[in-house]
Amino acid sequence: MIPRYTRPEMGRLWGEEHKIELWLRVEIAVAEAWAEHGVVPADALERIRTARCDLARMREIEAEVDHDVIAFIRATVESIGEEAGRYFHLGLTSSDVIDTALALQLVEASDVLLRDLDDLAAAVAEQAVRHRWTVMIGRTHGVHAEPITFGFKLAGWYAELLRQRERLERAREEVRVGKISGAVGTHAHVPPEIEEAVLTRLGLRVDPVSTQVVGRDRHAAFVATLAGIGATLDRFATEIRHLQRTEVREVEEPFDPSNMGSSAMPHKRNPHESERITGLARLLRSYVHAALENVVLWHERDISHSSVERVILPDACIALDFMLTSMTEIVRDWVVYPERMRANLDATYGAIFSQRAMLTLVEAGMDRQRAYRLVQRLTREAWERAVPLRDLLRADPEVQLVLSPDRIDEIFDLEPYLRYVNQAFERVGLPVDEKVRVADS
Repeated sequence: MIPRYTRPEMGRLWGEEHKIELWLRVEIAVAEAWAEHGVVPADALERIRTARCDLARMREIEAEVDHDVIAFIRATVESIGEEAGRYFHLGLTSSDVIDTALALQLVEASDVLLRDLDDLAAAVAEQAVRHRWTVMIGRTHGVHAEPITFGFKLAGWYAELLRQRERLERAREEVRVGKISGAVGTHAHVPPEIEEAVLTRLGLRVDPVSTQVVGRDRHAAFVATLAGIGATLDRFATEIRHLQRTEVREVEEPFDPSNMGSSAMPHKRNPHESERITGLARLLRSYVHAALENVVLWHERDISHSSVERVILPDACIALDFMLTSMTEIVRDWVVYPERMRANLDATYGAIFSQRAMLTLVEAGMDRQRAYRLVQRLTREAWERAVPLRDLLRADPEVQLVLSPDRIDEIFDLEPYLRYVNQAFERVGLPVDEKVRVADS
């Protein structure tokens, strides 16, 4: 991932130096397990525990042998001497080290992403509570439907983030698996008890039946989970982009006074952060295809997955880390325009209360289809002539026969649309506030 989208902590986790640190950690754990079984002498173990791999020297060797693990082994053995080096990488194949270290790396990256998710969920929860009673229009197909509150919308975001957190926890567990089973997974040169001891030391689970590699179905599921979280962020970002449109202008991304929205038009305040999240979400979704292709390897393994993973696994984690923190900053500092929300609510002159008008007529004894057509005609007239639907209902002879003026007024009461907001909050574990702080329409 390019530096523009790489945050320091996640970037460090996927850096070359940290990868080699993890390879060393695996190799030392293997030596310790062998030592417990009397294979590695104590003095050799102590030397191995002090092992270091000079990256420059490793690259120099790799240029010669064209094999990164062999280069790693040779560069590391140079730091401990040939005597101790006899016991370094004992009984292992390259993938024992690579896949087990990758599991450690993916667990570390998952922990960062889980913290990111928690931060975003907390920001969304805070805004949901703040705007519990901020009335706005709910839209379906992009068209005004019925009243909701902005807090109710955000409670839905919060619930989705909780679901995505559960999925990420499961994906973390899915990839928290290593293997120390040798060239084709048969433990011919390293017994299962060594594998179990090593992986216990490292906090990993044992792949019950590995080939030369850990099955890439696990990694595909992990990448799919990250892409799913990205899709959730894309949904939020798309919502913000729509709400920031000039014609709507109900929510706006934070915009520092020193920012410039356009090189040509000084008035521009564009939702560029949300658009960036949408773009990166597309990239994440493309990585799912590549990860699924990696599941299909020849026989006990080939390395067609290796080049792909060197790109998609770091990129997916780095991109999602950036996206989550960006969305958190947006949500924490966005500008909300309740007055504009209320003005948009009234833009159809009361047509959004059509269902309550129809149901009220039905309750008063009118046939449903007759009531539907009557209200449909009046709402169209209200919208086209810019006349309040309330006035048209009061003036309609058919309506006058079954509804009093007071009953007509009740149609435009917002309370029925808000009465269960608290229940929605309670269902997702958000604080409940029984006092409705909105005025009637």
